[in-house]
Amino acid sequence: MKRIRMPGIRLSSMRAKMLVMFVILTSVPLIVVGLLSYQKSYDTVSGHSKAATMLAASQLGRNIDVLFEDAGKLLELGKNPQVIRFLFSQTDTYEDAKEILNAFGLYRETYKYDSVLNITMVNLYGRGISERRGVFQMDKNPLRNPHFQYLTNHSDDILNIPPPDASPLDRLDGFDYPERNVISIMTTVKNGITHEVIGFIVIDLVDTALEKFRDNVVIGRTGFFYVADRGGRPIFYPDDKPSALQMLGGTDLSARLSSDQASYVDSSSGKPKFIVFTTSSMTGWKIVGLVPLQEIMVEANSIRQLIIVSVLLSIIFAITLHFFITARLTRPVQVLKNKMRQAASGYLEVKVKPTGHDEIADLGNSFNIMLEKIKMLMDQHLKEQEQIQKAELRTLQAQIHPHFLYNTLDSIVWMAEAGKNDQVILLVQALSRFFRSSLNKGLDWISLKDELEHARSYLVIQKMRYRDILEYEIDVPPELENCRILKMTLQPIVENALYHGIKNKRGQGLIRVSCRAASEHELEIVVADNGIGMNAERLERLRERLERRHVPEDNEGEGTGTGSGAGTETAGGFGLRNVQQRIRLYYGEAYKIRVDSADREGTTVAIRIPMQRR
Repeated sequence: MKRIRMPGIRLSSMRAKMLVMFVILTSVPLIVVGLLSYQKSYDTVSGHSKAATMLAASQLGRNIDVLFEDAGKLLELGKNPQVIRFLFSQTDTYEDAKEILNAFGLYRETYKYDSVLNITMVNLYGRGISERRGVFQMDKNPLRNPHFQYLTNHSDDILNIPPPDASPLDRLDGFDYPERNVISIMTTVKNGITHEVIGFIVIDLVDTALEKFRDNVVIGRTGFFYVADRGGRPIFYPDDKPSALQMLGGTDLSARLSSDQASYVDSSSGKPKFIVFTTSSMTGWKIVGLVPLQEIMVEANSIRQLIIVSVLLSIIFAITLHFFITARLTRPVQVLKNKMRQAASGYLEVKVKPTGHDEIADLGNSFNIMLEKIKMLMDQHLKEQEQIQKAELRTLQAQIHPHFLYNTLDSIVWMAEAGKNDQVILLVQALSRFFRSSLNKGLDWISLKDELEHARSYLVIQKMRYRDILEYEIDVPPELENCRILKMTLQPIVENALYHGIKNKRGQGLIRVSCRAASEHELEIVVADNGIGMNAERLERLRERLERRHVPEDNEGEGTGTGSGAGTETAGGFGLRNVQQRIRLYYGEAYKIRVDSADREGTTVAIRIPMQRR
């Protein structure tokens, strides 16, 4: 299975998997809940903001309706007999004018008209009376005024004129209202009998109520309300706000004027704006609330930030919890895994120190017990294999003696038949010494002196058989004779030199055995012959066979010569490798036989072993 790798993280480890699991299990539900909560809160906050804004707009609309409804009661003055007589006649008396003005004052005192600036009556000829001017005469024909013209043709209508068109009267002295925005209400005054229009009544109102509402009621931080006429043109707006004109410039209500009230988001220009409007039932004006969308959604944005912070804190908490659990759970598992890897690599001395009493601690104890049993079984196996190898080598070693004994006895019989009694005696004595050294009371170790005596007895016997072709020399310093050596180390090598080196050589052959201290702790024994030797190819094959770990079969030829006669004697089948295997078994893999040879020049076999003194 392919492992996914990230910088600093191995996703195949238990620790990384737990980290990913903790983060996913913590963050995913929180993100889902957070998104749902945010959407719910967004809808709720949006609905509340829209409802609150709509409520404020409706309140302003009701204020306008109340203002015009209260002021509309003054229109009843048009039915007053004195007013009708004043407007109908061209002459008046002081008493008539006084009665009309008293009627104005009575209405003011009764209805508390704080927002009414002036009440004016004017007939079709420009003769009129007002609270501010008293009786007056207009210089121009009033029917030239478009509002009066409209009322003349629509005598039953009531006009509500917003600034700057109010007041519809000519701006004569006394009709101007400096620094005041004026709203005018006007309608016709009719003859009570003929119902013909005889004049007009004009009521001028100050927009104080609208100003208070406009200045005191805000939406968000920069939002505001304004009043638009029936055509959507702003007539009252907070010109003191720097952004008001800019926001108004990009607002178009023309497509929605048919609705009495609505709320929507306008994204046609600049940042999205939330717009809400309602309609005054008395005037038909639109009361519009305008605010950047992000300002009324501040609470929703705060909730969103809170959710984001909560998710991040939860992830941090999950990671912290992960490291805490890792220290208590996965770290012992990691330690156990590392110990197992060391054990798998062959280091069985590793130990786990369990902490606690949980399943991981039990696993660690079981691991320690398993390693102890493995070591015990391996030691037992090694001992058994060592005993088997020793038994096999002893068996091979024992096989040398019968063959050698047969050959020697044949020689003794032949010499006895020939009457060579002295030589028979010498041969029997050498044979006796040879087997006495071989037996060695069943022990595997012998002194170097005894091992050399064993090899000398063998050479004495073989010299009697091959007296014309064999000479030998043994050169060993006396101080090395007490060193301990593995029994039957030299004789197979000497025998191999004889049968595969000297025997196949024409002329006199020489086998020389020498010993020296190769170092302070190592002994080197060299068996050299001047036999036929080996070429490079055969030498290489011999070295390869010596490196094998198994004991050679009886039918495998072995030698240091060219190969003629190989396998003719039992020593040739397992001589060198027998010694090689025994040296490795008893001394270790570092010690072995080294063979050097040259074709037609001879062979040298060197054995380097630890120096062990008795």
